[in-house]
Amino acid sequence: MPQQKIWFITGTSRGFGREWAIAALDRGDSVVATARSTDSLDDLVQQYGDRILPIALDVTDKAAVTGAVEQAMQRFQRIDVAVNNAGYGQFGMVEEVGEQQLRDQLETNLFGAVWVTQAVLPIMRAQHSGHIIQVSSIGGISAFQMVGAYHASKWALEGISQSLAQEVADFGIHVTLVEPGGYSTDWAGSSAKHAPELDAYKDVREKAQAARQQRGGTPGDPVATRQAILAVVDADEPPLRIFFGTGPLGIAKADYAKRIETWEAWQPVSIAAHG
Repeated sequence: MPQQKIWFITGTSRGFGREWAIAALDRGDSVVATARSTDSLDDLVQQYGDRILPIALDVTDKAAVTGAVEQAMQRFQRIDVAVNNAGYGQFGMVEEVGEQQLRDQLETNLFGAVWVTQAVLPIMRAQHSGHIIQVSSIGGISAFQMVGAYHASKWALEGISQSLAQEVADFGIHVTLVEPGGYSTDWAGSSAKHAPELDAYKDVREKAQAARQQRGGTPGDPVATRQAILAVVDADEPPLRIFFGTGPLGIAKADYAKRIETWEAWQPVSIAAHG
């Protein structure tokens, strides 16, 4: 049985955040469960008592993030696993997405994760241990129509997290990017946001929606990710990246094969550009 861990998880009201909180609590770990509203956590508090600390948190508020981490330390004195799960999907063609919509997408999906990461790192450095889980997506390494703003946030999270992993390794801190495929969560449901549609993209939109349905297949069950996330955090040498679900690996292989093919085809031009 692994040593009991203290988790700090954002976005625990539903989806992966809630499932992973339950996974941790069920095996005896303790969880700081943050969400914009903690009402949805009442049943977990009733079931698990003092081992769960619910905190209302908007991850875009950096000062509030710092305060939440301080509350966590006051209760549990350490943080072993920090999970940046809070986020949502912004739908719309790149031309359709408004400036504020794009900024809001980055504020939550990218900056929110960075604020939590920066707040827990001094604690983990002092402990000389810790694990930061960044919830990315297959959309963090590939890209599709109608979700360019979302991809921008996740590709940025991927890049900053790969740098982070190298920076904190000597402190005994691990970083893992979890890259799920399609799951039966609320990502494309009520939590999603949509840009006003331009008539010019009507045909493109129809093709994109058809491609998304074909690509999606049968959505995964979020409950099935409970044991997967425990396997990741319990590993002596956890991966920098891991897919959740059956679809992402095939998408990644096809995407990267095309990239290499293009780079190789244009290599003479690349070499000529060297001078």
